[in-house]
Amino acid sequence: MKRVRISLIAAVMVVSAFAGFLLYRVQKVSASDFKFQNNDRATDFHALGKIERGRNIFRYDTFEDQGFWGGTLQLHKAIEGKKLGGIGPGVSPATALAVGLKVDEDALPQSLVRQLKQGKVSLNDAAVTVALLKLNAVVGLTGYFDRSGRLVSLGTQCALCHSTVDDSFAPGIGHRLDGWANRDLNVGAIVNLSPDLSSVAKLLNVDQATVRTVLNSWGPGKFDAELFMDGKAFNNLRPGVSGAVLIPPAFGLAGVNLHTWTGWGSVTYWNAFVANLEMHGKGVFFDPRLADASRFPVAAQNGFDNVRSDVDAITSKLADLHFYQLALDAPVPPPNSYDHAAARRGQAIFDGRAQCSTCHVPPLFTEPGWNMHTADEIGVDDFQASRAPDDRYRTSPLKGLWTHQKGGFYHDGRFATLLDVVNHYDSYKSLHLSDQEKSDLVQYLKSL
Repeated sequence: MKRVRISLIAAVMVVSAFAGFLLYRVQKVSASDFKFQNNDRATDFHALGKIERGRNIFRYDTFEDQGFWGGTLQLHKAIEGKKLGGIGPGVSPATALAVGLKVDEDALPQSLVRQLKQGKVSLNDAAVTVALLKLNAVVGLTGYFDRSGRLVSLGTQCALCHSTVDDSFAPGIGHRLDGWANRDLNVGAIVNLSPDLSSVAKLLNVDQATVRTVLNSWGPGKFDAELFMDGKAFNNLRPGVSGAVLIPPAFGLAGVNLHTWTGWGSVTYWNAFVANLEMHGKGVFFDPRLADASRFPVAAQNGFDNVRSDVDAITSKLADLHFYQLALDAPVPPPNSYDHAAARRGQAIFDGRAQCSTCHVPPLFTEPGWNMHTADEIGVDDFQASRAPDDRYRTSPLKGLWTHQKGGFYHDGRFATLLDVVNHYDSYKSLHLSDQEKSDLVQYLKSL
């Protein structure tokens, strides 16, 4: 019994000593890391705050551009229609949805949702569109109203082109999907609603009829930002083809250097470019490359190389906006949207015989660094590349490719399907892929 007692005492002493050592270590770690943990927590809160502010900027901030879209172009009058004090027939919800505008289901009161479900709301009445603007329910547009409730101006946001909805309620009506390219949006048709495009005509040194012809040439899902830099409305190397390019997604950009089809600059550069020069917000923008009148005559003539507004409603928001965009991950494709076995085979082809991963380096699926290539390297004409400072095309990231198949592929949608893209490279690079290998590769691209 004595030996047992001694053994128990020894065991208790060992356990106690070990427990004491652990407690000592925990106390030491806690004491030494206490400040570090607080810093981590502060960083976490800082990051969450930037994401939240950036989300609001992305979705709702006009950067004071209502002075242009409402004040100069008078688009709000076209939306109202003559019956409400504007001009023309007005823009009904049916018309708005037809030109690709989206409605945020979460901004609608339940009473209105019930009425919509019961068919008690006319989708052919411009007054309903105005009511939706009052609810801030039209994705990417903000209506401004006077005290009597009259629509007096209109502003735009980043979300107009770079968000859509999941159609959970009806086509064009649903929950927001930030960062998704709105390939239904017909920007040209929307701008064409303006009763007065004289300011745009003056900018481009043409008449209003020409401006309207150019706007009508864009079509759904396309926009020509460079038009207001160089005045080139059509691809001279592909007669009859508009100079407009497909709206790219704004998700999956973390780790990606350049944002647009032809580079120009980083993600935050392009945010400043668009907010100042395309949305016509009020801010500061500097890019001396745009002073080159031989390449960018419109930009040089109008001083776009050095913009200084009296009120800066843009610069203070760029950091939060950038942070939110980088937080938008590429969406995972639905499991039933591709052939899983074929995709696994396709991955081996992507990384091997097809040589895709040479440029589309996993997991970014673009090159780390300066991800740019000449037109000759990718086998297309250089019209769009020649409109940008570096005369090159960006290696586009491929994650979330399944979300933006509408409108075609490459900058101008010249390839209607993914198989067309694969066939192009198979021919241009003499890969000699079999039909099965091409099919498997397409399935892999859909799986990203």
